[in-house]
Amino acid sequence: MEALVSAFAPIWVLTAAGWLAGRTGLLGADAEAVLGRFVFHVSMPAALFTVVARTDLASFADRWVLAFAAGTLIASLLGLPVGRRLRRLRRTPAERTVAVMAAGYVNSGNLGIPVAAQVLGDASYAAPVLLFQVLLVTPLMLTVLDATTASPSPSSPASRPAARLRRLALLPLRNPVILGAGLGALFSAAGWRLPGPLAHSADLLGAAAVPTALVTLGLSLRTPPGAAAQRPDRGELGLAVLVKTVGQPLAALAVGALLLHLRGPQLRAAVLLSALPTAQNVYVYARLYGAAPVLARSAVLASTVLSMLTLSVIAWSLGGG
Repeated sequence: MEALVSAFAPIWVLTAAGWLAGRTGLLGADAEAVLGRFVFHVSMPAALFTVVARTDLASFADRWVLAFAAGTLIASLLGLPVGRRLRRLRRTPAERTVAVMAAGYVNSGNLGIPVAAQVLGDASYAAPVLLFQVLLVTPLMLTVLDATTASPSPSSPASRPAARLRRLALLPLRNPVILGAGLGALFSAAGWRLPGPLAHSADLLGAAAVPTALVTLGLSLRTPPGAAAQRPDRGELGLAVLVKTVGQPLAALAVGALLLHLRGPQLRAAVLLSALPTAQNVYVYARLYGAAPVLARSAVLASTVLSMLTLSVIAWSLGGG
C-alpha cells in the first residue's frame, strides 16, 4: 500500500495546487484554456516523441500486451452504454467518444511507470502499454474526435467526400499529439537520435506535460458560482468509472488466464496495468475538442480515488509486491 501511496501522491498534490490557483485566481481567468493548449500543442507531443523514440517497438510482441489490449477493447465496448445514455441526453458523437475513452484509456504515464516499478518490480512493463495507447488508441480516438467536431454545412466544399478524405489524411500534420508519437515511432524504427541540445530541449518540454496537465485538471475543479450544469450525470459517471476500475482488469484477467494461459508476472502486469485509472489526457482531449469535459474530469478524479483500492486488491490477490 505504501508503494501505491507514493505513486499517487504527486497526482493529488499537483491537482490540489491547480485547484488552489483556480480558487485564488492566481493565474488569471484564462489559465485553464491556455495551459490546456500548451499541454496539447507543445509539451505532450514532446513527451510522446521522447518516450516512443527511446522505446524498442518490439516490446509490442509480448503476449501479455494482447491481454491488456483485449481488456481495453472490451472496456471500450462496455463504455458504449455510457454513450447511449449520452445520446438520450442529446450529446454529440464526440461526447460519446470521450465517454468511451473515460471507460478504457488508462493512466500509463505518470501512474503506470511508478506502479510497474514499485508493485511489479520492473518499470519496463509500462512501456508497451504506453506504446499501445500512444500509437494505436490515441490516433484512433483523436481521429474520431476531429471528424465529429468538424461539422461543415452540407453545401460546403469541406463536406464533399474528397475533402473529408483529404482532411483525414492530413490529420497527423494538424494534430500535434499524433505527429509527436508518429515521429517518435519513426526515430525508434530507424534507430535515429536527436543531437544533444535538441534532445535535451525535447526532454525539458516533455517533462512539463504531466505536471501541467494535472494543474490544468485542478484548475477545472473551480466551478463558477451557480454553474449547476458543471455536474456530470451520476449514471454515466458511475458506469464509466465502474467499467474502468473493475470491468477492464477483469476482462484482461479473463483473456490472459483463460485464453492466453498467462501466469506469474505477465498476468499480473496485464491485470494491474488494466486497473490503472482514467488518464488525465482524456480530460485534456475533451477540453480541447469541447466534448464532455465535465464527464472526463470527474471520471479521472473518481477512478483515481477508487483505483487505489482496486490496485491494492489486485496486487495482493495475484501475488504482487
